[in-house]
Amino acid sequence: MAQPTATIKQNSIRRTEQRAKKEEAARPRNPAWTLSFDKVRADQRTNLTLGVLLMLLAIGLLVAFVSYLFNGPADQSIISSGGNTSLRESGEETRNFLGVAGAYVAHVFVFRWFGVGALGLPLIVFLAGCKLALGRELMPLARTTQGLLFAAVWISLLLGYVVLATGTIETGSVWCGGIGYELNVVLKSLLGWGSIAIIGFLLFLFLVFFYNITALKLPSFLTGLGTRTTAKSPRPVYDDVDDEYNVDRPDVVVGSTDELDDEMPDDETRTDETPYDDAPYADTPTAPTVPSFKVNGLRPEPPVEEPESESTPKVTLTIKDPSLIADIAGNAQPAFDVDLPDQDDLVATHGLYDPTLDLPHYQLPTVELMTDYPVNNKAQVSIDELEANKAKIEDTLRHFNIGIKDISATIGPTVTLYEIIPADGVRISKIKSLEDDIALSLAALGIRIIAPMPGQGTIGIEVPNKSREMVSMRSVIMSDKFARSTADLPVVLGKTISNEILVVDLAKMPHLLMAGATGQGKSVGLNVLLTSLIYKKHPAQLKLVLVDPKKVELTLFNKIERHFLAKLPDADEAIITDTKKVVNTLNSLCIEMDNRYNLLKDAGCRNLKEYNVKFTNRRLNPDKGHKYMPYIVLVIDELADLMMTAGKEVEQPIARLAQLARAIGIHLVVATQRPSVNVITGLIKANFPARLSFKVTSKIDSRTILDAGGAEQLVGMGDMLLSLNSDIVRLQCPFVDTNEIEDICAFVGNQRGYDEAYALPEFAGDEGGQNEEKDVDLENRDPMFDEAARLVVAHQQGSTSLIQRRLKLGYNRAGRLIDQLEAAGVVGPFEGSKARDVLIQDPQVLEELLKRLG
Repeated sequence: MAQPTATIKQNSIRRTEQRAKKEEAARPRNPAWTLSFDKVRADQRTNLTLGVLLMLLAIGLLVAFVSYLFNGPADQSIISSGGNTSLRESGEETRNFLGVAGAYVAHVFVFRWFGVGALGLPLIVFLAGCKLALGRELMPLARTTQGLLFAAVWISLLLGYVVLATGTIETGSVWCGGIGYELNVVLKSLLGWGSIAIIGFLLFLFLVFFYNITALKLPSFLTGLGTRTTAKSPRPVYDDVDDEYNVDRPDVVVGSTDELDDEMPDDETRTDETPYDDAPYADTPTAPTVPSFKVNGLRPEPPVEEPESESTPKVTLTIKDPSLIADIAGNAQPAFDVDLPDQDDLVATHGLYDPTLDLPHYQLPTVELMTDYPVNNKAQVSIDELEANKAKIEDTLRHFNIGIKDISATIGPTVTLYEIIPADGVRISKIKSLEDDIALSLAALGIRIIAPMPGQGTIGIEVPNKSREMVSMRSVIMSDKFARSTADLPVVLGKTISNEILVVDLAKMPHLLMAGATGQGKSVGLNVLLTSLIYKKHPAQLKLVLVDPKKVELTLFNKIERHFLAKLPDADEAIITDTKKVVNTLNSLCIEMDNRYNLLKDAGCRNLKEYNVKFTNRRLNPDKGHKYMPYIVLVIDELADLMMTAGKEVEQPIARLAQLARAIGIHLVVATQRPSVNVITGLIKANFPARLSFKVTSKIDSRTILDAGGAEQLVGMGDMLLSLNSDIVRLQCPFVDTNEIEDICAFVGNQRGYDEAYALPEFAGDEGGQNEEKDVDLENRDPMFDEAARLVVAHQQGSTSLIQRRLKLGYNRAGRLIDQLEAAGVVGPFEGSKARDVLIQDPQVLEELLKRLG
């Protein structure tokens, strides 16, 4: 048989070189030193300094203005001198409390402009300083500024009219200011003393638009006795699935106007509180309007209120089916369709709800925080190396009488993929069994044979490169694929063999199980995942629960506690390291999951994305407990340690979260360096369809994590296999250094954050008899109570098994004895798989306790 002519396709090599040149040409050249205005504005220290400066300036302006109102005429000569006198002489003669500077500033604002109305300007400056320094508004800054500026001009106009009318220009010019006086001179020339009507109309015009007034309410004695011409408006509400004013609800209530008045409070007596989730009616008061009732497209006259008497009680008719209203009412009463405000009007008036407004100035991290590694770290595979490997593969297969039709190569960052097309009649299993022989001939660290390649009709042989490429985190963050990703939780995992950047959506995985031997890149992979999320999500959209039994891997993320981290209310640190606190946190997440499912049920939504879209469209009422819910990602760095110390207490909540938490936005990322069956149990593994494996030590471990071999043939240092949707993809994990993580966390932590970390629901362990303490009756103690107490104190071991063995009792009775010993204060509460603490060490103290008990 003639030897086949094998050719190597160099298209991928040329594309790689061209792509490198384009990236080098397109990469912006950073100057040696740059000053970013966004960084300065995001620095909390700058905000605090500027805020305190504005507050001091406001106090100074107020003192200067008040002093000028009384001492202004005495300082006129100094101001009019125009600086002809020395500063020392001017300061000695000036009577203003803030000296020459105070006199000049007050002269401009008070005498030339607003008069006494200028006293509102220091309040505006003070509120702006409070917002910068304290991080919150004492009063709505924008709305208060509008009101005070109008008040300054209008008061100046009114006092100018009074000064001009009374002829007290000599003494009153300080109080009215130049604006008020000059405008009144013009108005008097045009309208005479009728200009007061223009001044009054300006006040009316401002009140109408500022308070959104649409109608005037007349006094009751002008509306006629016994006739109701106005109706109090219902409180504006959100559209809710169980809202009593929702037009979609099948219940329609037809009653008298008195009942409407009782159920719908007046706007003047109602106070709108602005909750955390920014209710849309908190900023703009709604004017009182008459509820619109329509009958067959016409608007009937309002019913006349009849005097109440004891013989005519008020009756409310409730009709369950609106379609039957006309038939039931008959000719006596037409059917009314309540025409409530459309929710589209709410969005048009107030816009969509924006959860990021709590931190409006938050800046996403910039790529300058990442290290820019030189591009000469690209994988260098020469033509000679490709030809040599091709020849060795051909010779090895020919020795076993296996012919090939064609062979091509694709150079990746870590390995080169050789795709061969076998000759007709060659069994695939025969080539796959030659894995070790091919590795021997290539003198490679380890090769991986993919037979066949999914959807390509070829057999792949992955051969490690002698000179591998380091994939930097900066290069993948700057890629268009990551920057333009619209995924809910975008995570960049690395580069494939074909040099394509792989970006996945953690929300669709929906959970990720990671494994790998020590030192193979597992911790770097977790840092890459967390960095990807921080670079794409706002703190209002994402919360992280970090579990680090090693206590050193995830501590760098402590700086972003008030931005991205979530913890128990009573926890001292956001990074969870203690096993007992891990158990409480996992159970707390289960409570959070149940609470979220209840909200989704009430809202009529199937998943978190639908719920948040409905909330941002202002169709859910915050007064009923609805709120914008962020995604929660639970990251566990070492599952093996938790399974060793807590066992079932950790396995059960993890399995429950993995089974149910996908729909409500809680996603798990669990990593371990020991992928054995007693760590990755069947209950956990069944609910993690996405698995990621770095290099492991044996094929058994590879099959445990991936359900397939190959992970033992990886070359380490971030080389990994991703099993997703039954496909296995080989990737090179990006490299992110500790210094880069520190810079990113410092950039985020220095910005204004929430007052505290996101609080998870409280969880008090229901084990150990804390909730059963009330059911323990020490008056009816077990006959073996005293003996069991002496046994526990003597051995200093509070365990049920000890009482079972020594007193030869059954498990249930021994358990009741432990509960009674805890209620009596002999042993401590339940602590998982560990024995209870014995609270009494001295037998004499125990005897005294037993005597007191009876």
